[in-house]
Amino acid sequence: MKRKVFAVMSMAAIVAACDGAKNPSEAKLDSEMEKVSYSFGVDLGKRIGENMELDVAAFSAGVSDGIEGGELQMSEEDMMATLQGYQQKKMAEMQAEAEQEATLNQQASEAFLAANAEKDGVVVLDSGLQYKVLEAGEGAKPAADDTVEVHYRGTLIDGTEFDSSYARGESITFPVGGVIAGWTEALQLMPVGSKWELYIPSDLAYGPGGTQGVIGPNQALVFEVELLGIEEDGGEEG
Repeated sequence: MKRKVFAVMSMAAIVAACDGAKNPSEAKLDSEMEKVSYSFGVDLGKRIGENMELDVAAFSAGVSDGIEGGELQMSEEDMMATLQGYQQKKMAEMQAEAEQEATLNQQASEAFLAANAEKDGVVVLDSGLQYKVLEAGEGAKPAADDTVEVHYRGTLIDGTEFDSSYARGESITFPVGGVIAGWTEALQLMPVGSKWELYIPSDLAYGPGGTQGVIGPNQALVFEVELLGIEEDGGEEG
């Protein structure tokens, strides 16, 4: 019952917001319910406006007809077909945009890595991973089944920082084999006490999926990694 009331209030608020958008001076905001309805309508209107393009007049008419239960201007079958067709079109557009973004990111990443490989001090491995030694350590090198403590800073190839243990003021501990492939490979080559800059191709990072956030599809990444220690059997080895 509560869900039904909430849905009715939502639709009523949207209608009020739509009508108010055309004639804002006619909105009555004297009672608490009027103010609640208006506030709710504005909130919903903003959310809808951020995600969809709608004809406000037609949308308002549809909501009104749906609530009042009068004669509809379209059959249920036509409405279903219209919505399904629109959804399919939008999904196709989103897919095309995602594919274009992935292609552009891949091209930019490859160009960056090709240019970076020519820089002094950069080592290129067979996997495509690149690194540069900033500080050479003299400790042991971790194995794939070890747990290590590191400080790190991660950026996109344009310098945008997306993560940093330095910024948080706290190092992190994790299994060498439990991170992205580029890290797993590099860590096993680093003596404790080392600080390296890693240049990781997308296929050794987050690949075509990205992270659904700052890191997009097919993006190469740059990490500054400082290997602080190796933990074995609950103890730490320097």
